[in-house]
Amino acid sequence: MPTVSAHVALTLAQHIDAVFGVMGNGNAHFLDALERQTPVEFTAVRHEQGAVVAADAHHRASGRIAAATTTYGAGFTNTLTALAEAVQAHVPLVLVVGDEPTSGPRPWDVDQIALASAVGARTYTVGRADAAATTIIAIEHALTYRVPVVLAIPYDVAALEAGPVPPAPAPRIPAPLHPRGEFADGMLDDIVAALREAKRPFLLAGRGAWLAGAGDALGALAEATGALTASTALGRGVFPAAEYDLGVSGGFGAEGAMQLVRQADVAVVFGASLNQFTMRFGELFAPGTRVFQVDVAPAATHAHVGGFVRGDARIVAEELAARVSTVSTVHGPWRESVDIEAARSYDAGDDLAPDGRLDPRSAARRIAELLPEDRVVVSDGGHFIGWANMYWPVSAPDRMMMIGTAFQAIGQGWPSVVGATRAKPESTIVLTSGDGGGLMAIADLESAVRAAGGHGCAVIWNDAAYGAEVHLYGLKGLAEEPMRIPEVDFAAFVTAVGGEGVVVRTLDDLDRLGEWAAEDPATRRFLLLDLRISGAVVAPYQQEIIRVNS
Repeated sequence: MPTVSAHVALTLAQHIDAVFGVMGNGNAHFLDALERQTPVEFTAVRHEQGAVVAADAHHRASGRIAAATTTYGAGFTNTLTALAEAVQAHVPLVLVVGDEPTSGPRPWDVDQIALASAVGARTYTVGRADAAATTIIAIEHALTYRVPVVLAIPYDVAALEAGPVPPAPAPRIPAPLHPRGEFADGMLDDIVAALREAKRPFLLAGRGAWLAGAGDALGALAEATGALTASTALGRGVFPAAEYDLGVSGGFGAEGAMQLVRQADVAVVFGASLNQFTMRFGELFAPGTRVFQVDVAPAATHAHVGGFVRGDARIVAEELAARVSTVSTVHGPWRESVDIEAARSYDAGDDLAPDGRLDPRSAARRIAELLPEDRVVVSDGGHFIGWANMYWPVSAPDRMMMIGTAFQAIGQGWPSVVGATRAKPESTIVLTSGDGGGLMAIADLESAVRAAGGHGCAVIWNDAAYGAEVHLYGLKGLAEEPMRIPEVDFAAFVTAVGGEGVVVRTLDDLDRLGEWAAEDPATRRFLLLDLRISGAVVAPYQQEIIRVNS
């Protein structure tokens, strides 16, 4: 007879095809049912945080909801940083955990519901009579509100017989949000009028536009209005045509491109939260720019927004394109007169920095030339984050993810490789990480190598420091010793778990990447490039942070 844990596993398997986790007392029966009774692929990681990170990455790379699982107590508390990141980044996933018995807590139990609530995640607890229905409710909550949920199985309930698994309705997903009411209709007319009269129109799109499937509609609107376009760091590639696209906006943007954005007289933003980094701390747009925002948020998310429409990015973009097409719009000479390629260019850097170590700019540029085109880039957090975002183009938003940045966390890189690999098994998964974050999550280096194999590559920007802290607080005269890390041989680390490591001190050392890219993924090993970079080269986005905080 199926147990309560089997009810959870079998119901979950109807909607989820990937589960990541660490086995323990609290989830042993769930994992047994998952392995023996469902087709779901379970991938083990070595740290519980990595389970949630992998499920997070899987969703960002595939658009499909995934699950993580851990035991109770210490297993659950190890997930909290990753759980907070998923909440902040609006990533739906289900975390299946053991929990205290229904008879009350044991000495080693903690209030897991309160802990999950503290980081913004809701908990659903299953019982003997409602395990399947509760599982569906949890999935529906995650997909409706785009947040992670915790699905708890009390320890004394997990192995109870629960009878045949009852049929459960499919989760209900809200329809795309249409703008409604006279005010919204009038605002759409205002945006059309502004675009029609604009001499220098500009469209900006974020991850929300990609999730809404707004790419084609935005492309049509850009063509109809003659607008230049750009994306946020998480929305790159959302516009279908690159001819008039300025690339990434904000701190990762090329300086020439950002100067063009400041020339815009009308800007319409789709599915972007306009955080401080995208907005360059309030300086993305010039004071005279009329800024409109389209988003599913209840209200505008930045003080510089002068007009707001609440609605799905695709639906609103299609409506605007249709309205624009009914009026006579004459494209000005602006976008035809600017040199887009020159505006998007970044500093090429030098082969070596003055201190004799590798210049990260030239290294990033050379790596971009050698990486396979089918790459999916997963990024940890830290000062180095600028190099991949500036120099490594990707074809779509689901091929560049930065897990940890929403919660300002580091140490989530290695398990990101695991989730992205399961989501896109035929692509080349490329991790970009610093030495600080790489060490923090080192337990899941083995997981990354095992999961990705020859489809995986890691670039470690090894400056023997927590670079962001050195550049911000070291410049203020604070003691730098706590910010320094003894130089670690990551190449040796990866060799120990079955990968191939290369210490990179010159650009010529990167030739191995080109050779590796030409080899058969089925026979080559996971490749790690341990870049011994100079800490003296400061990324432009970090210079902005220094300026604001100085």
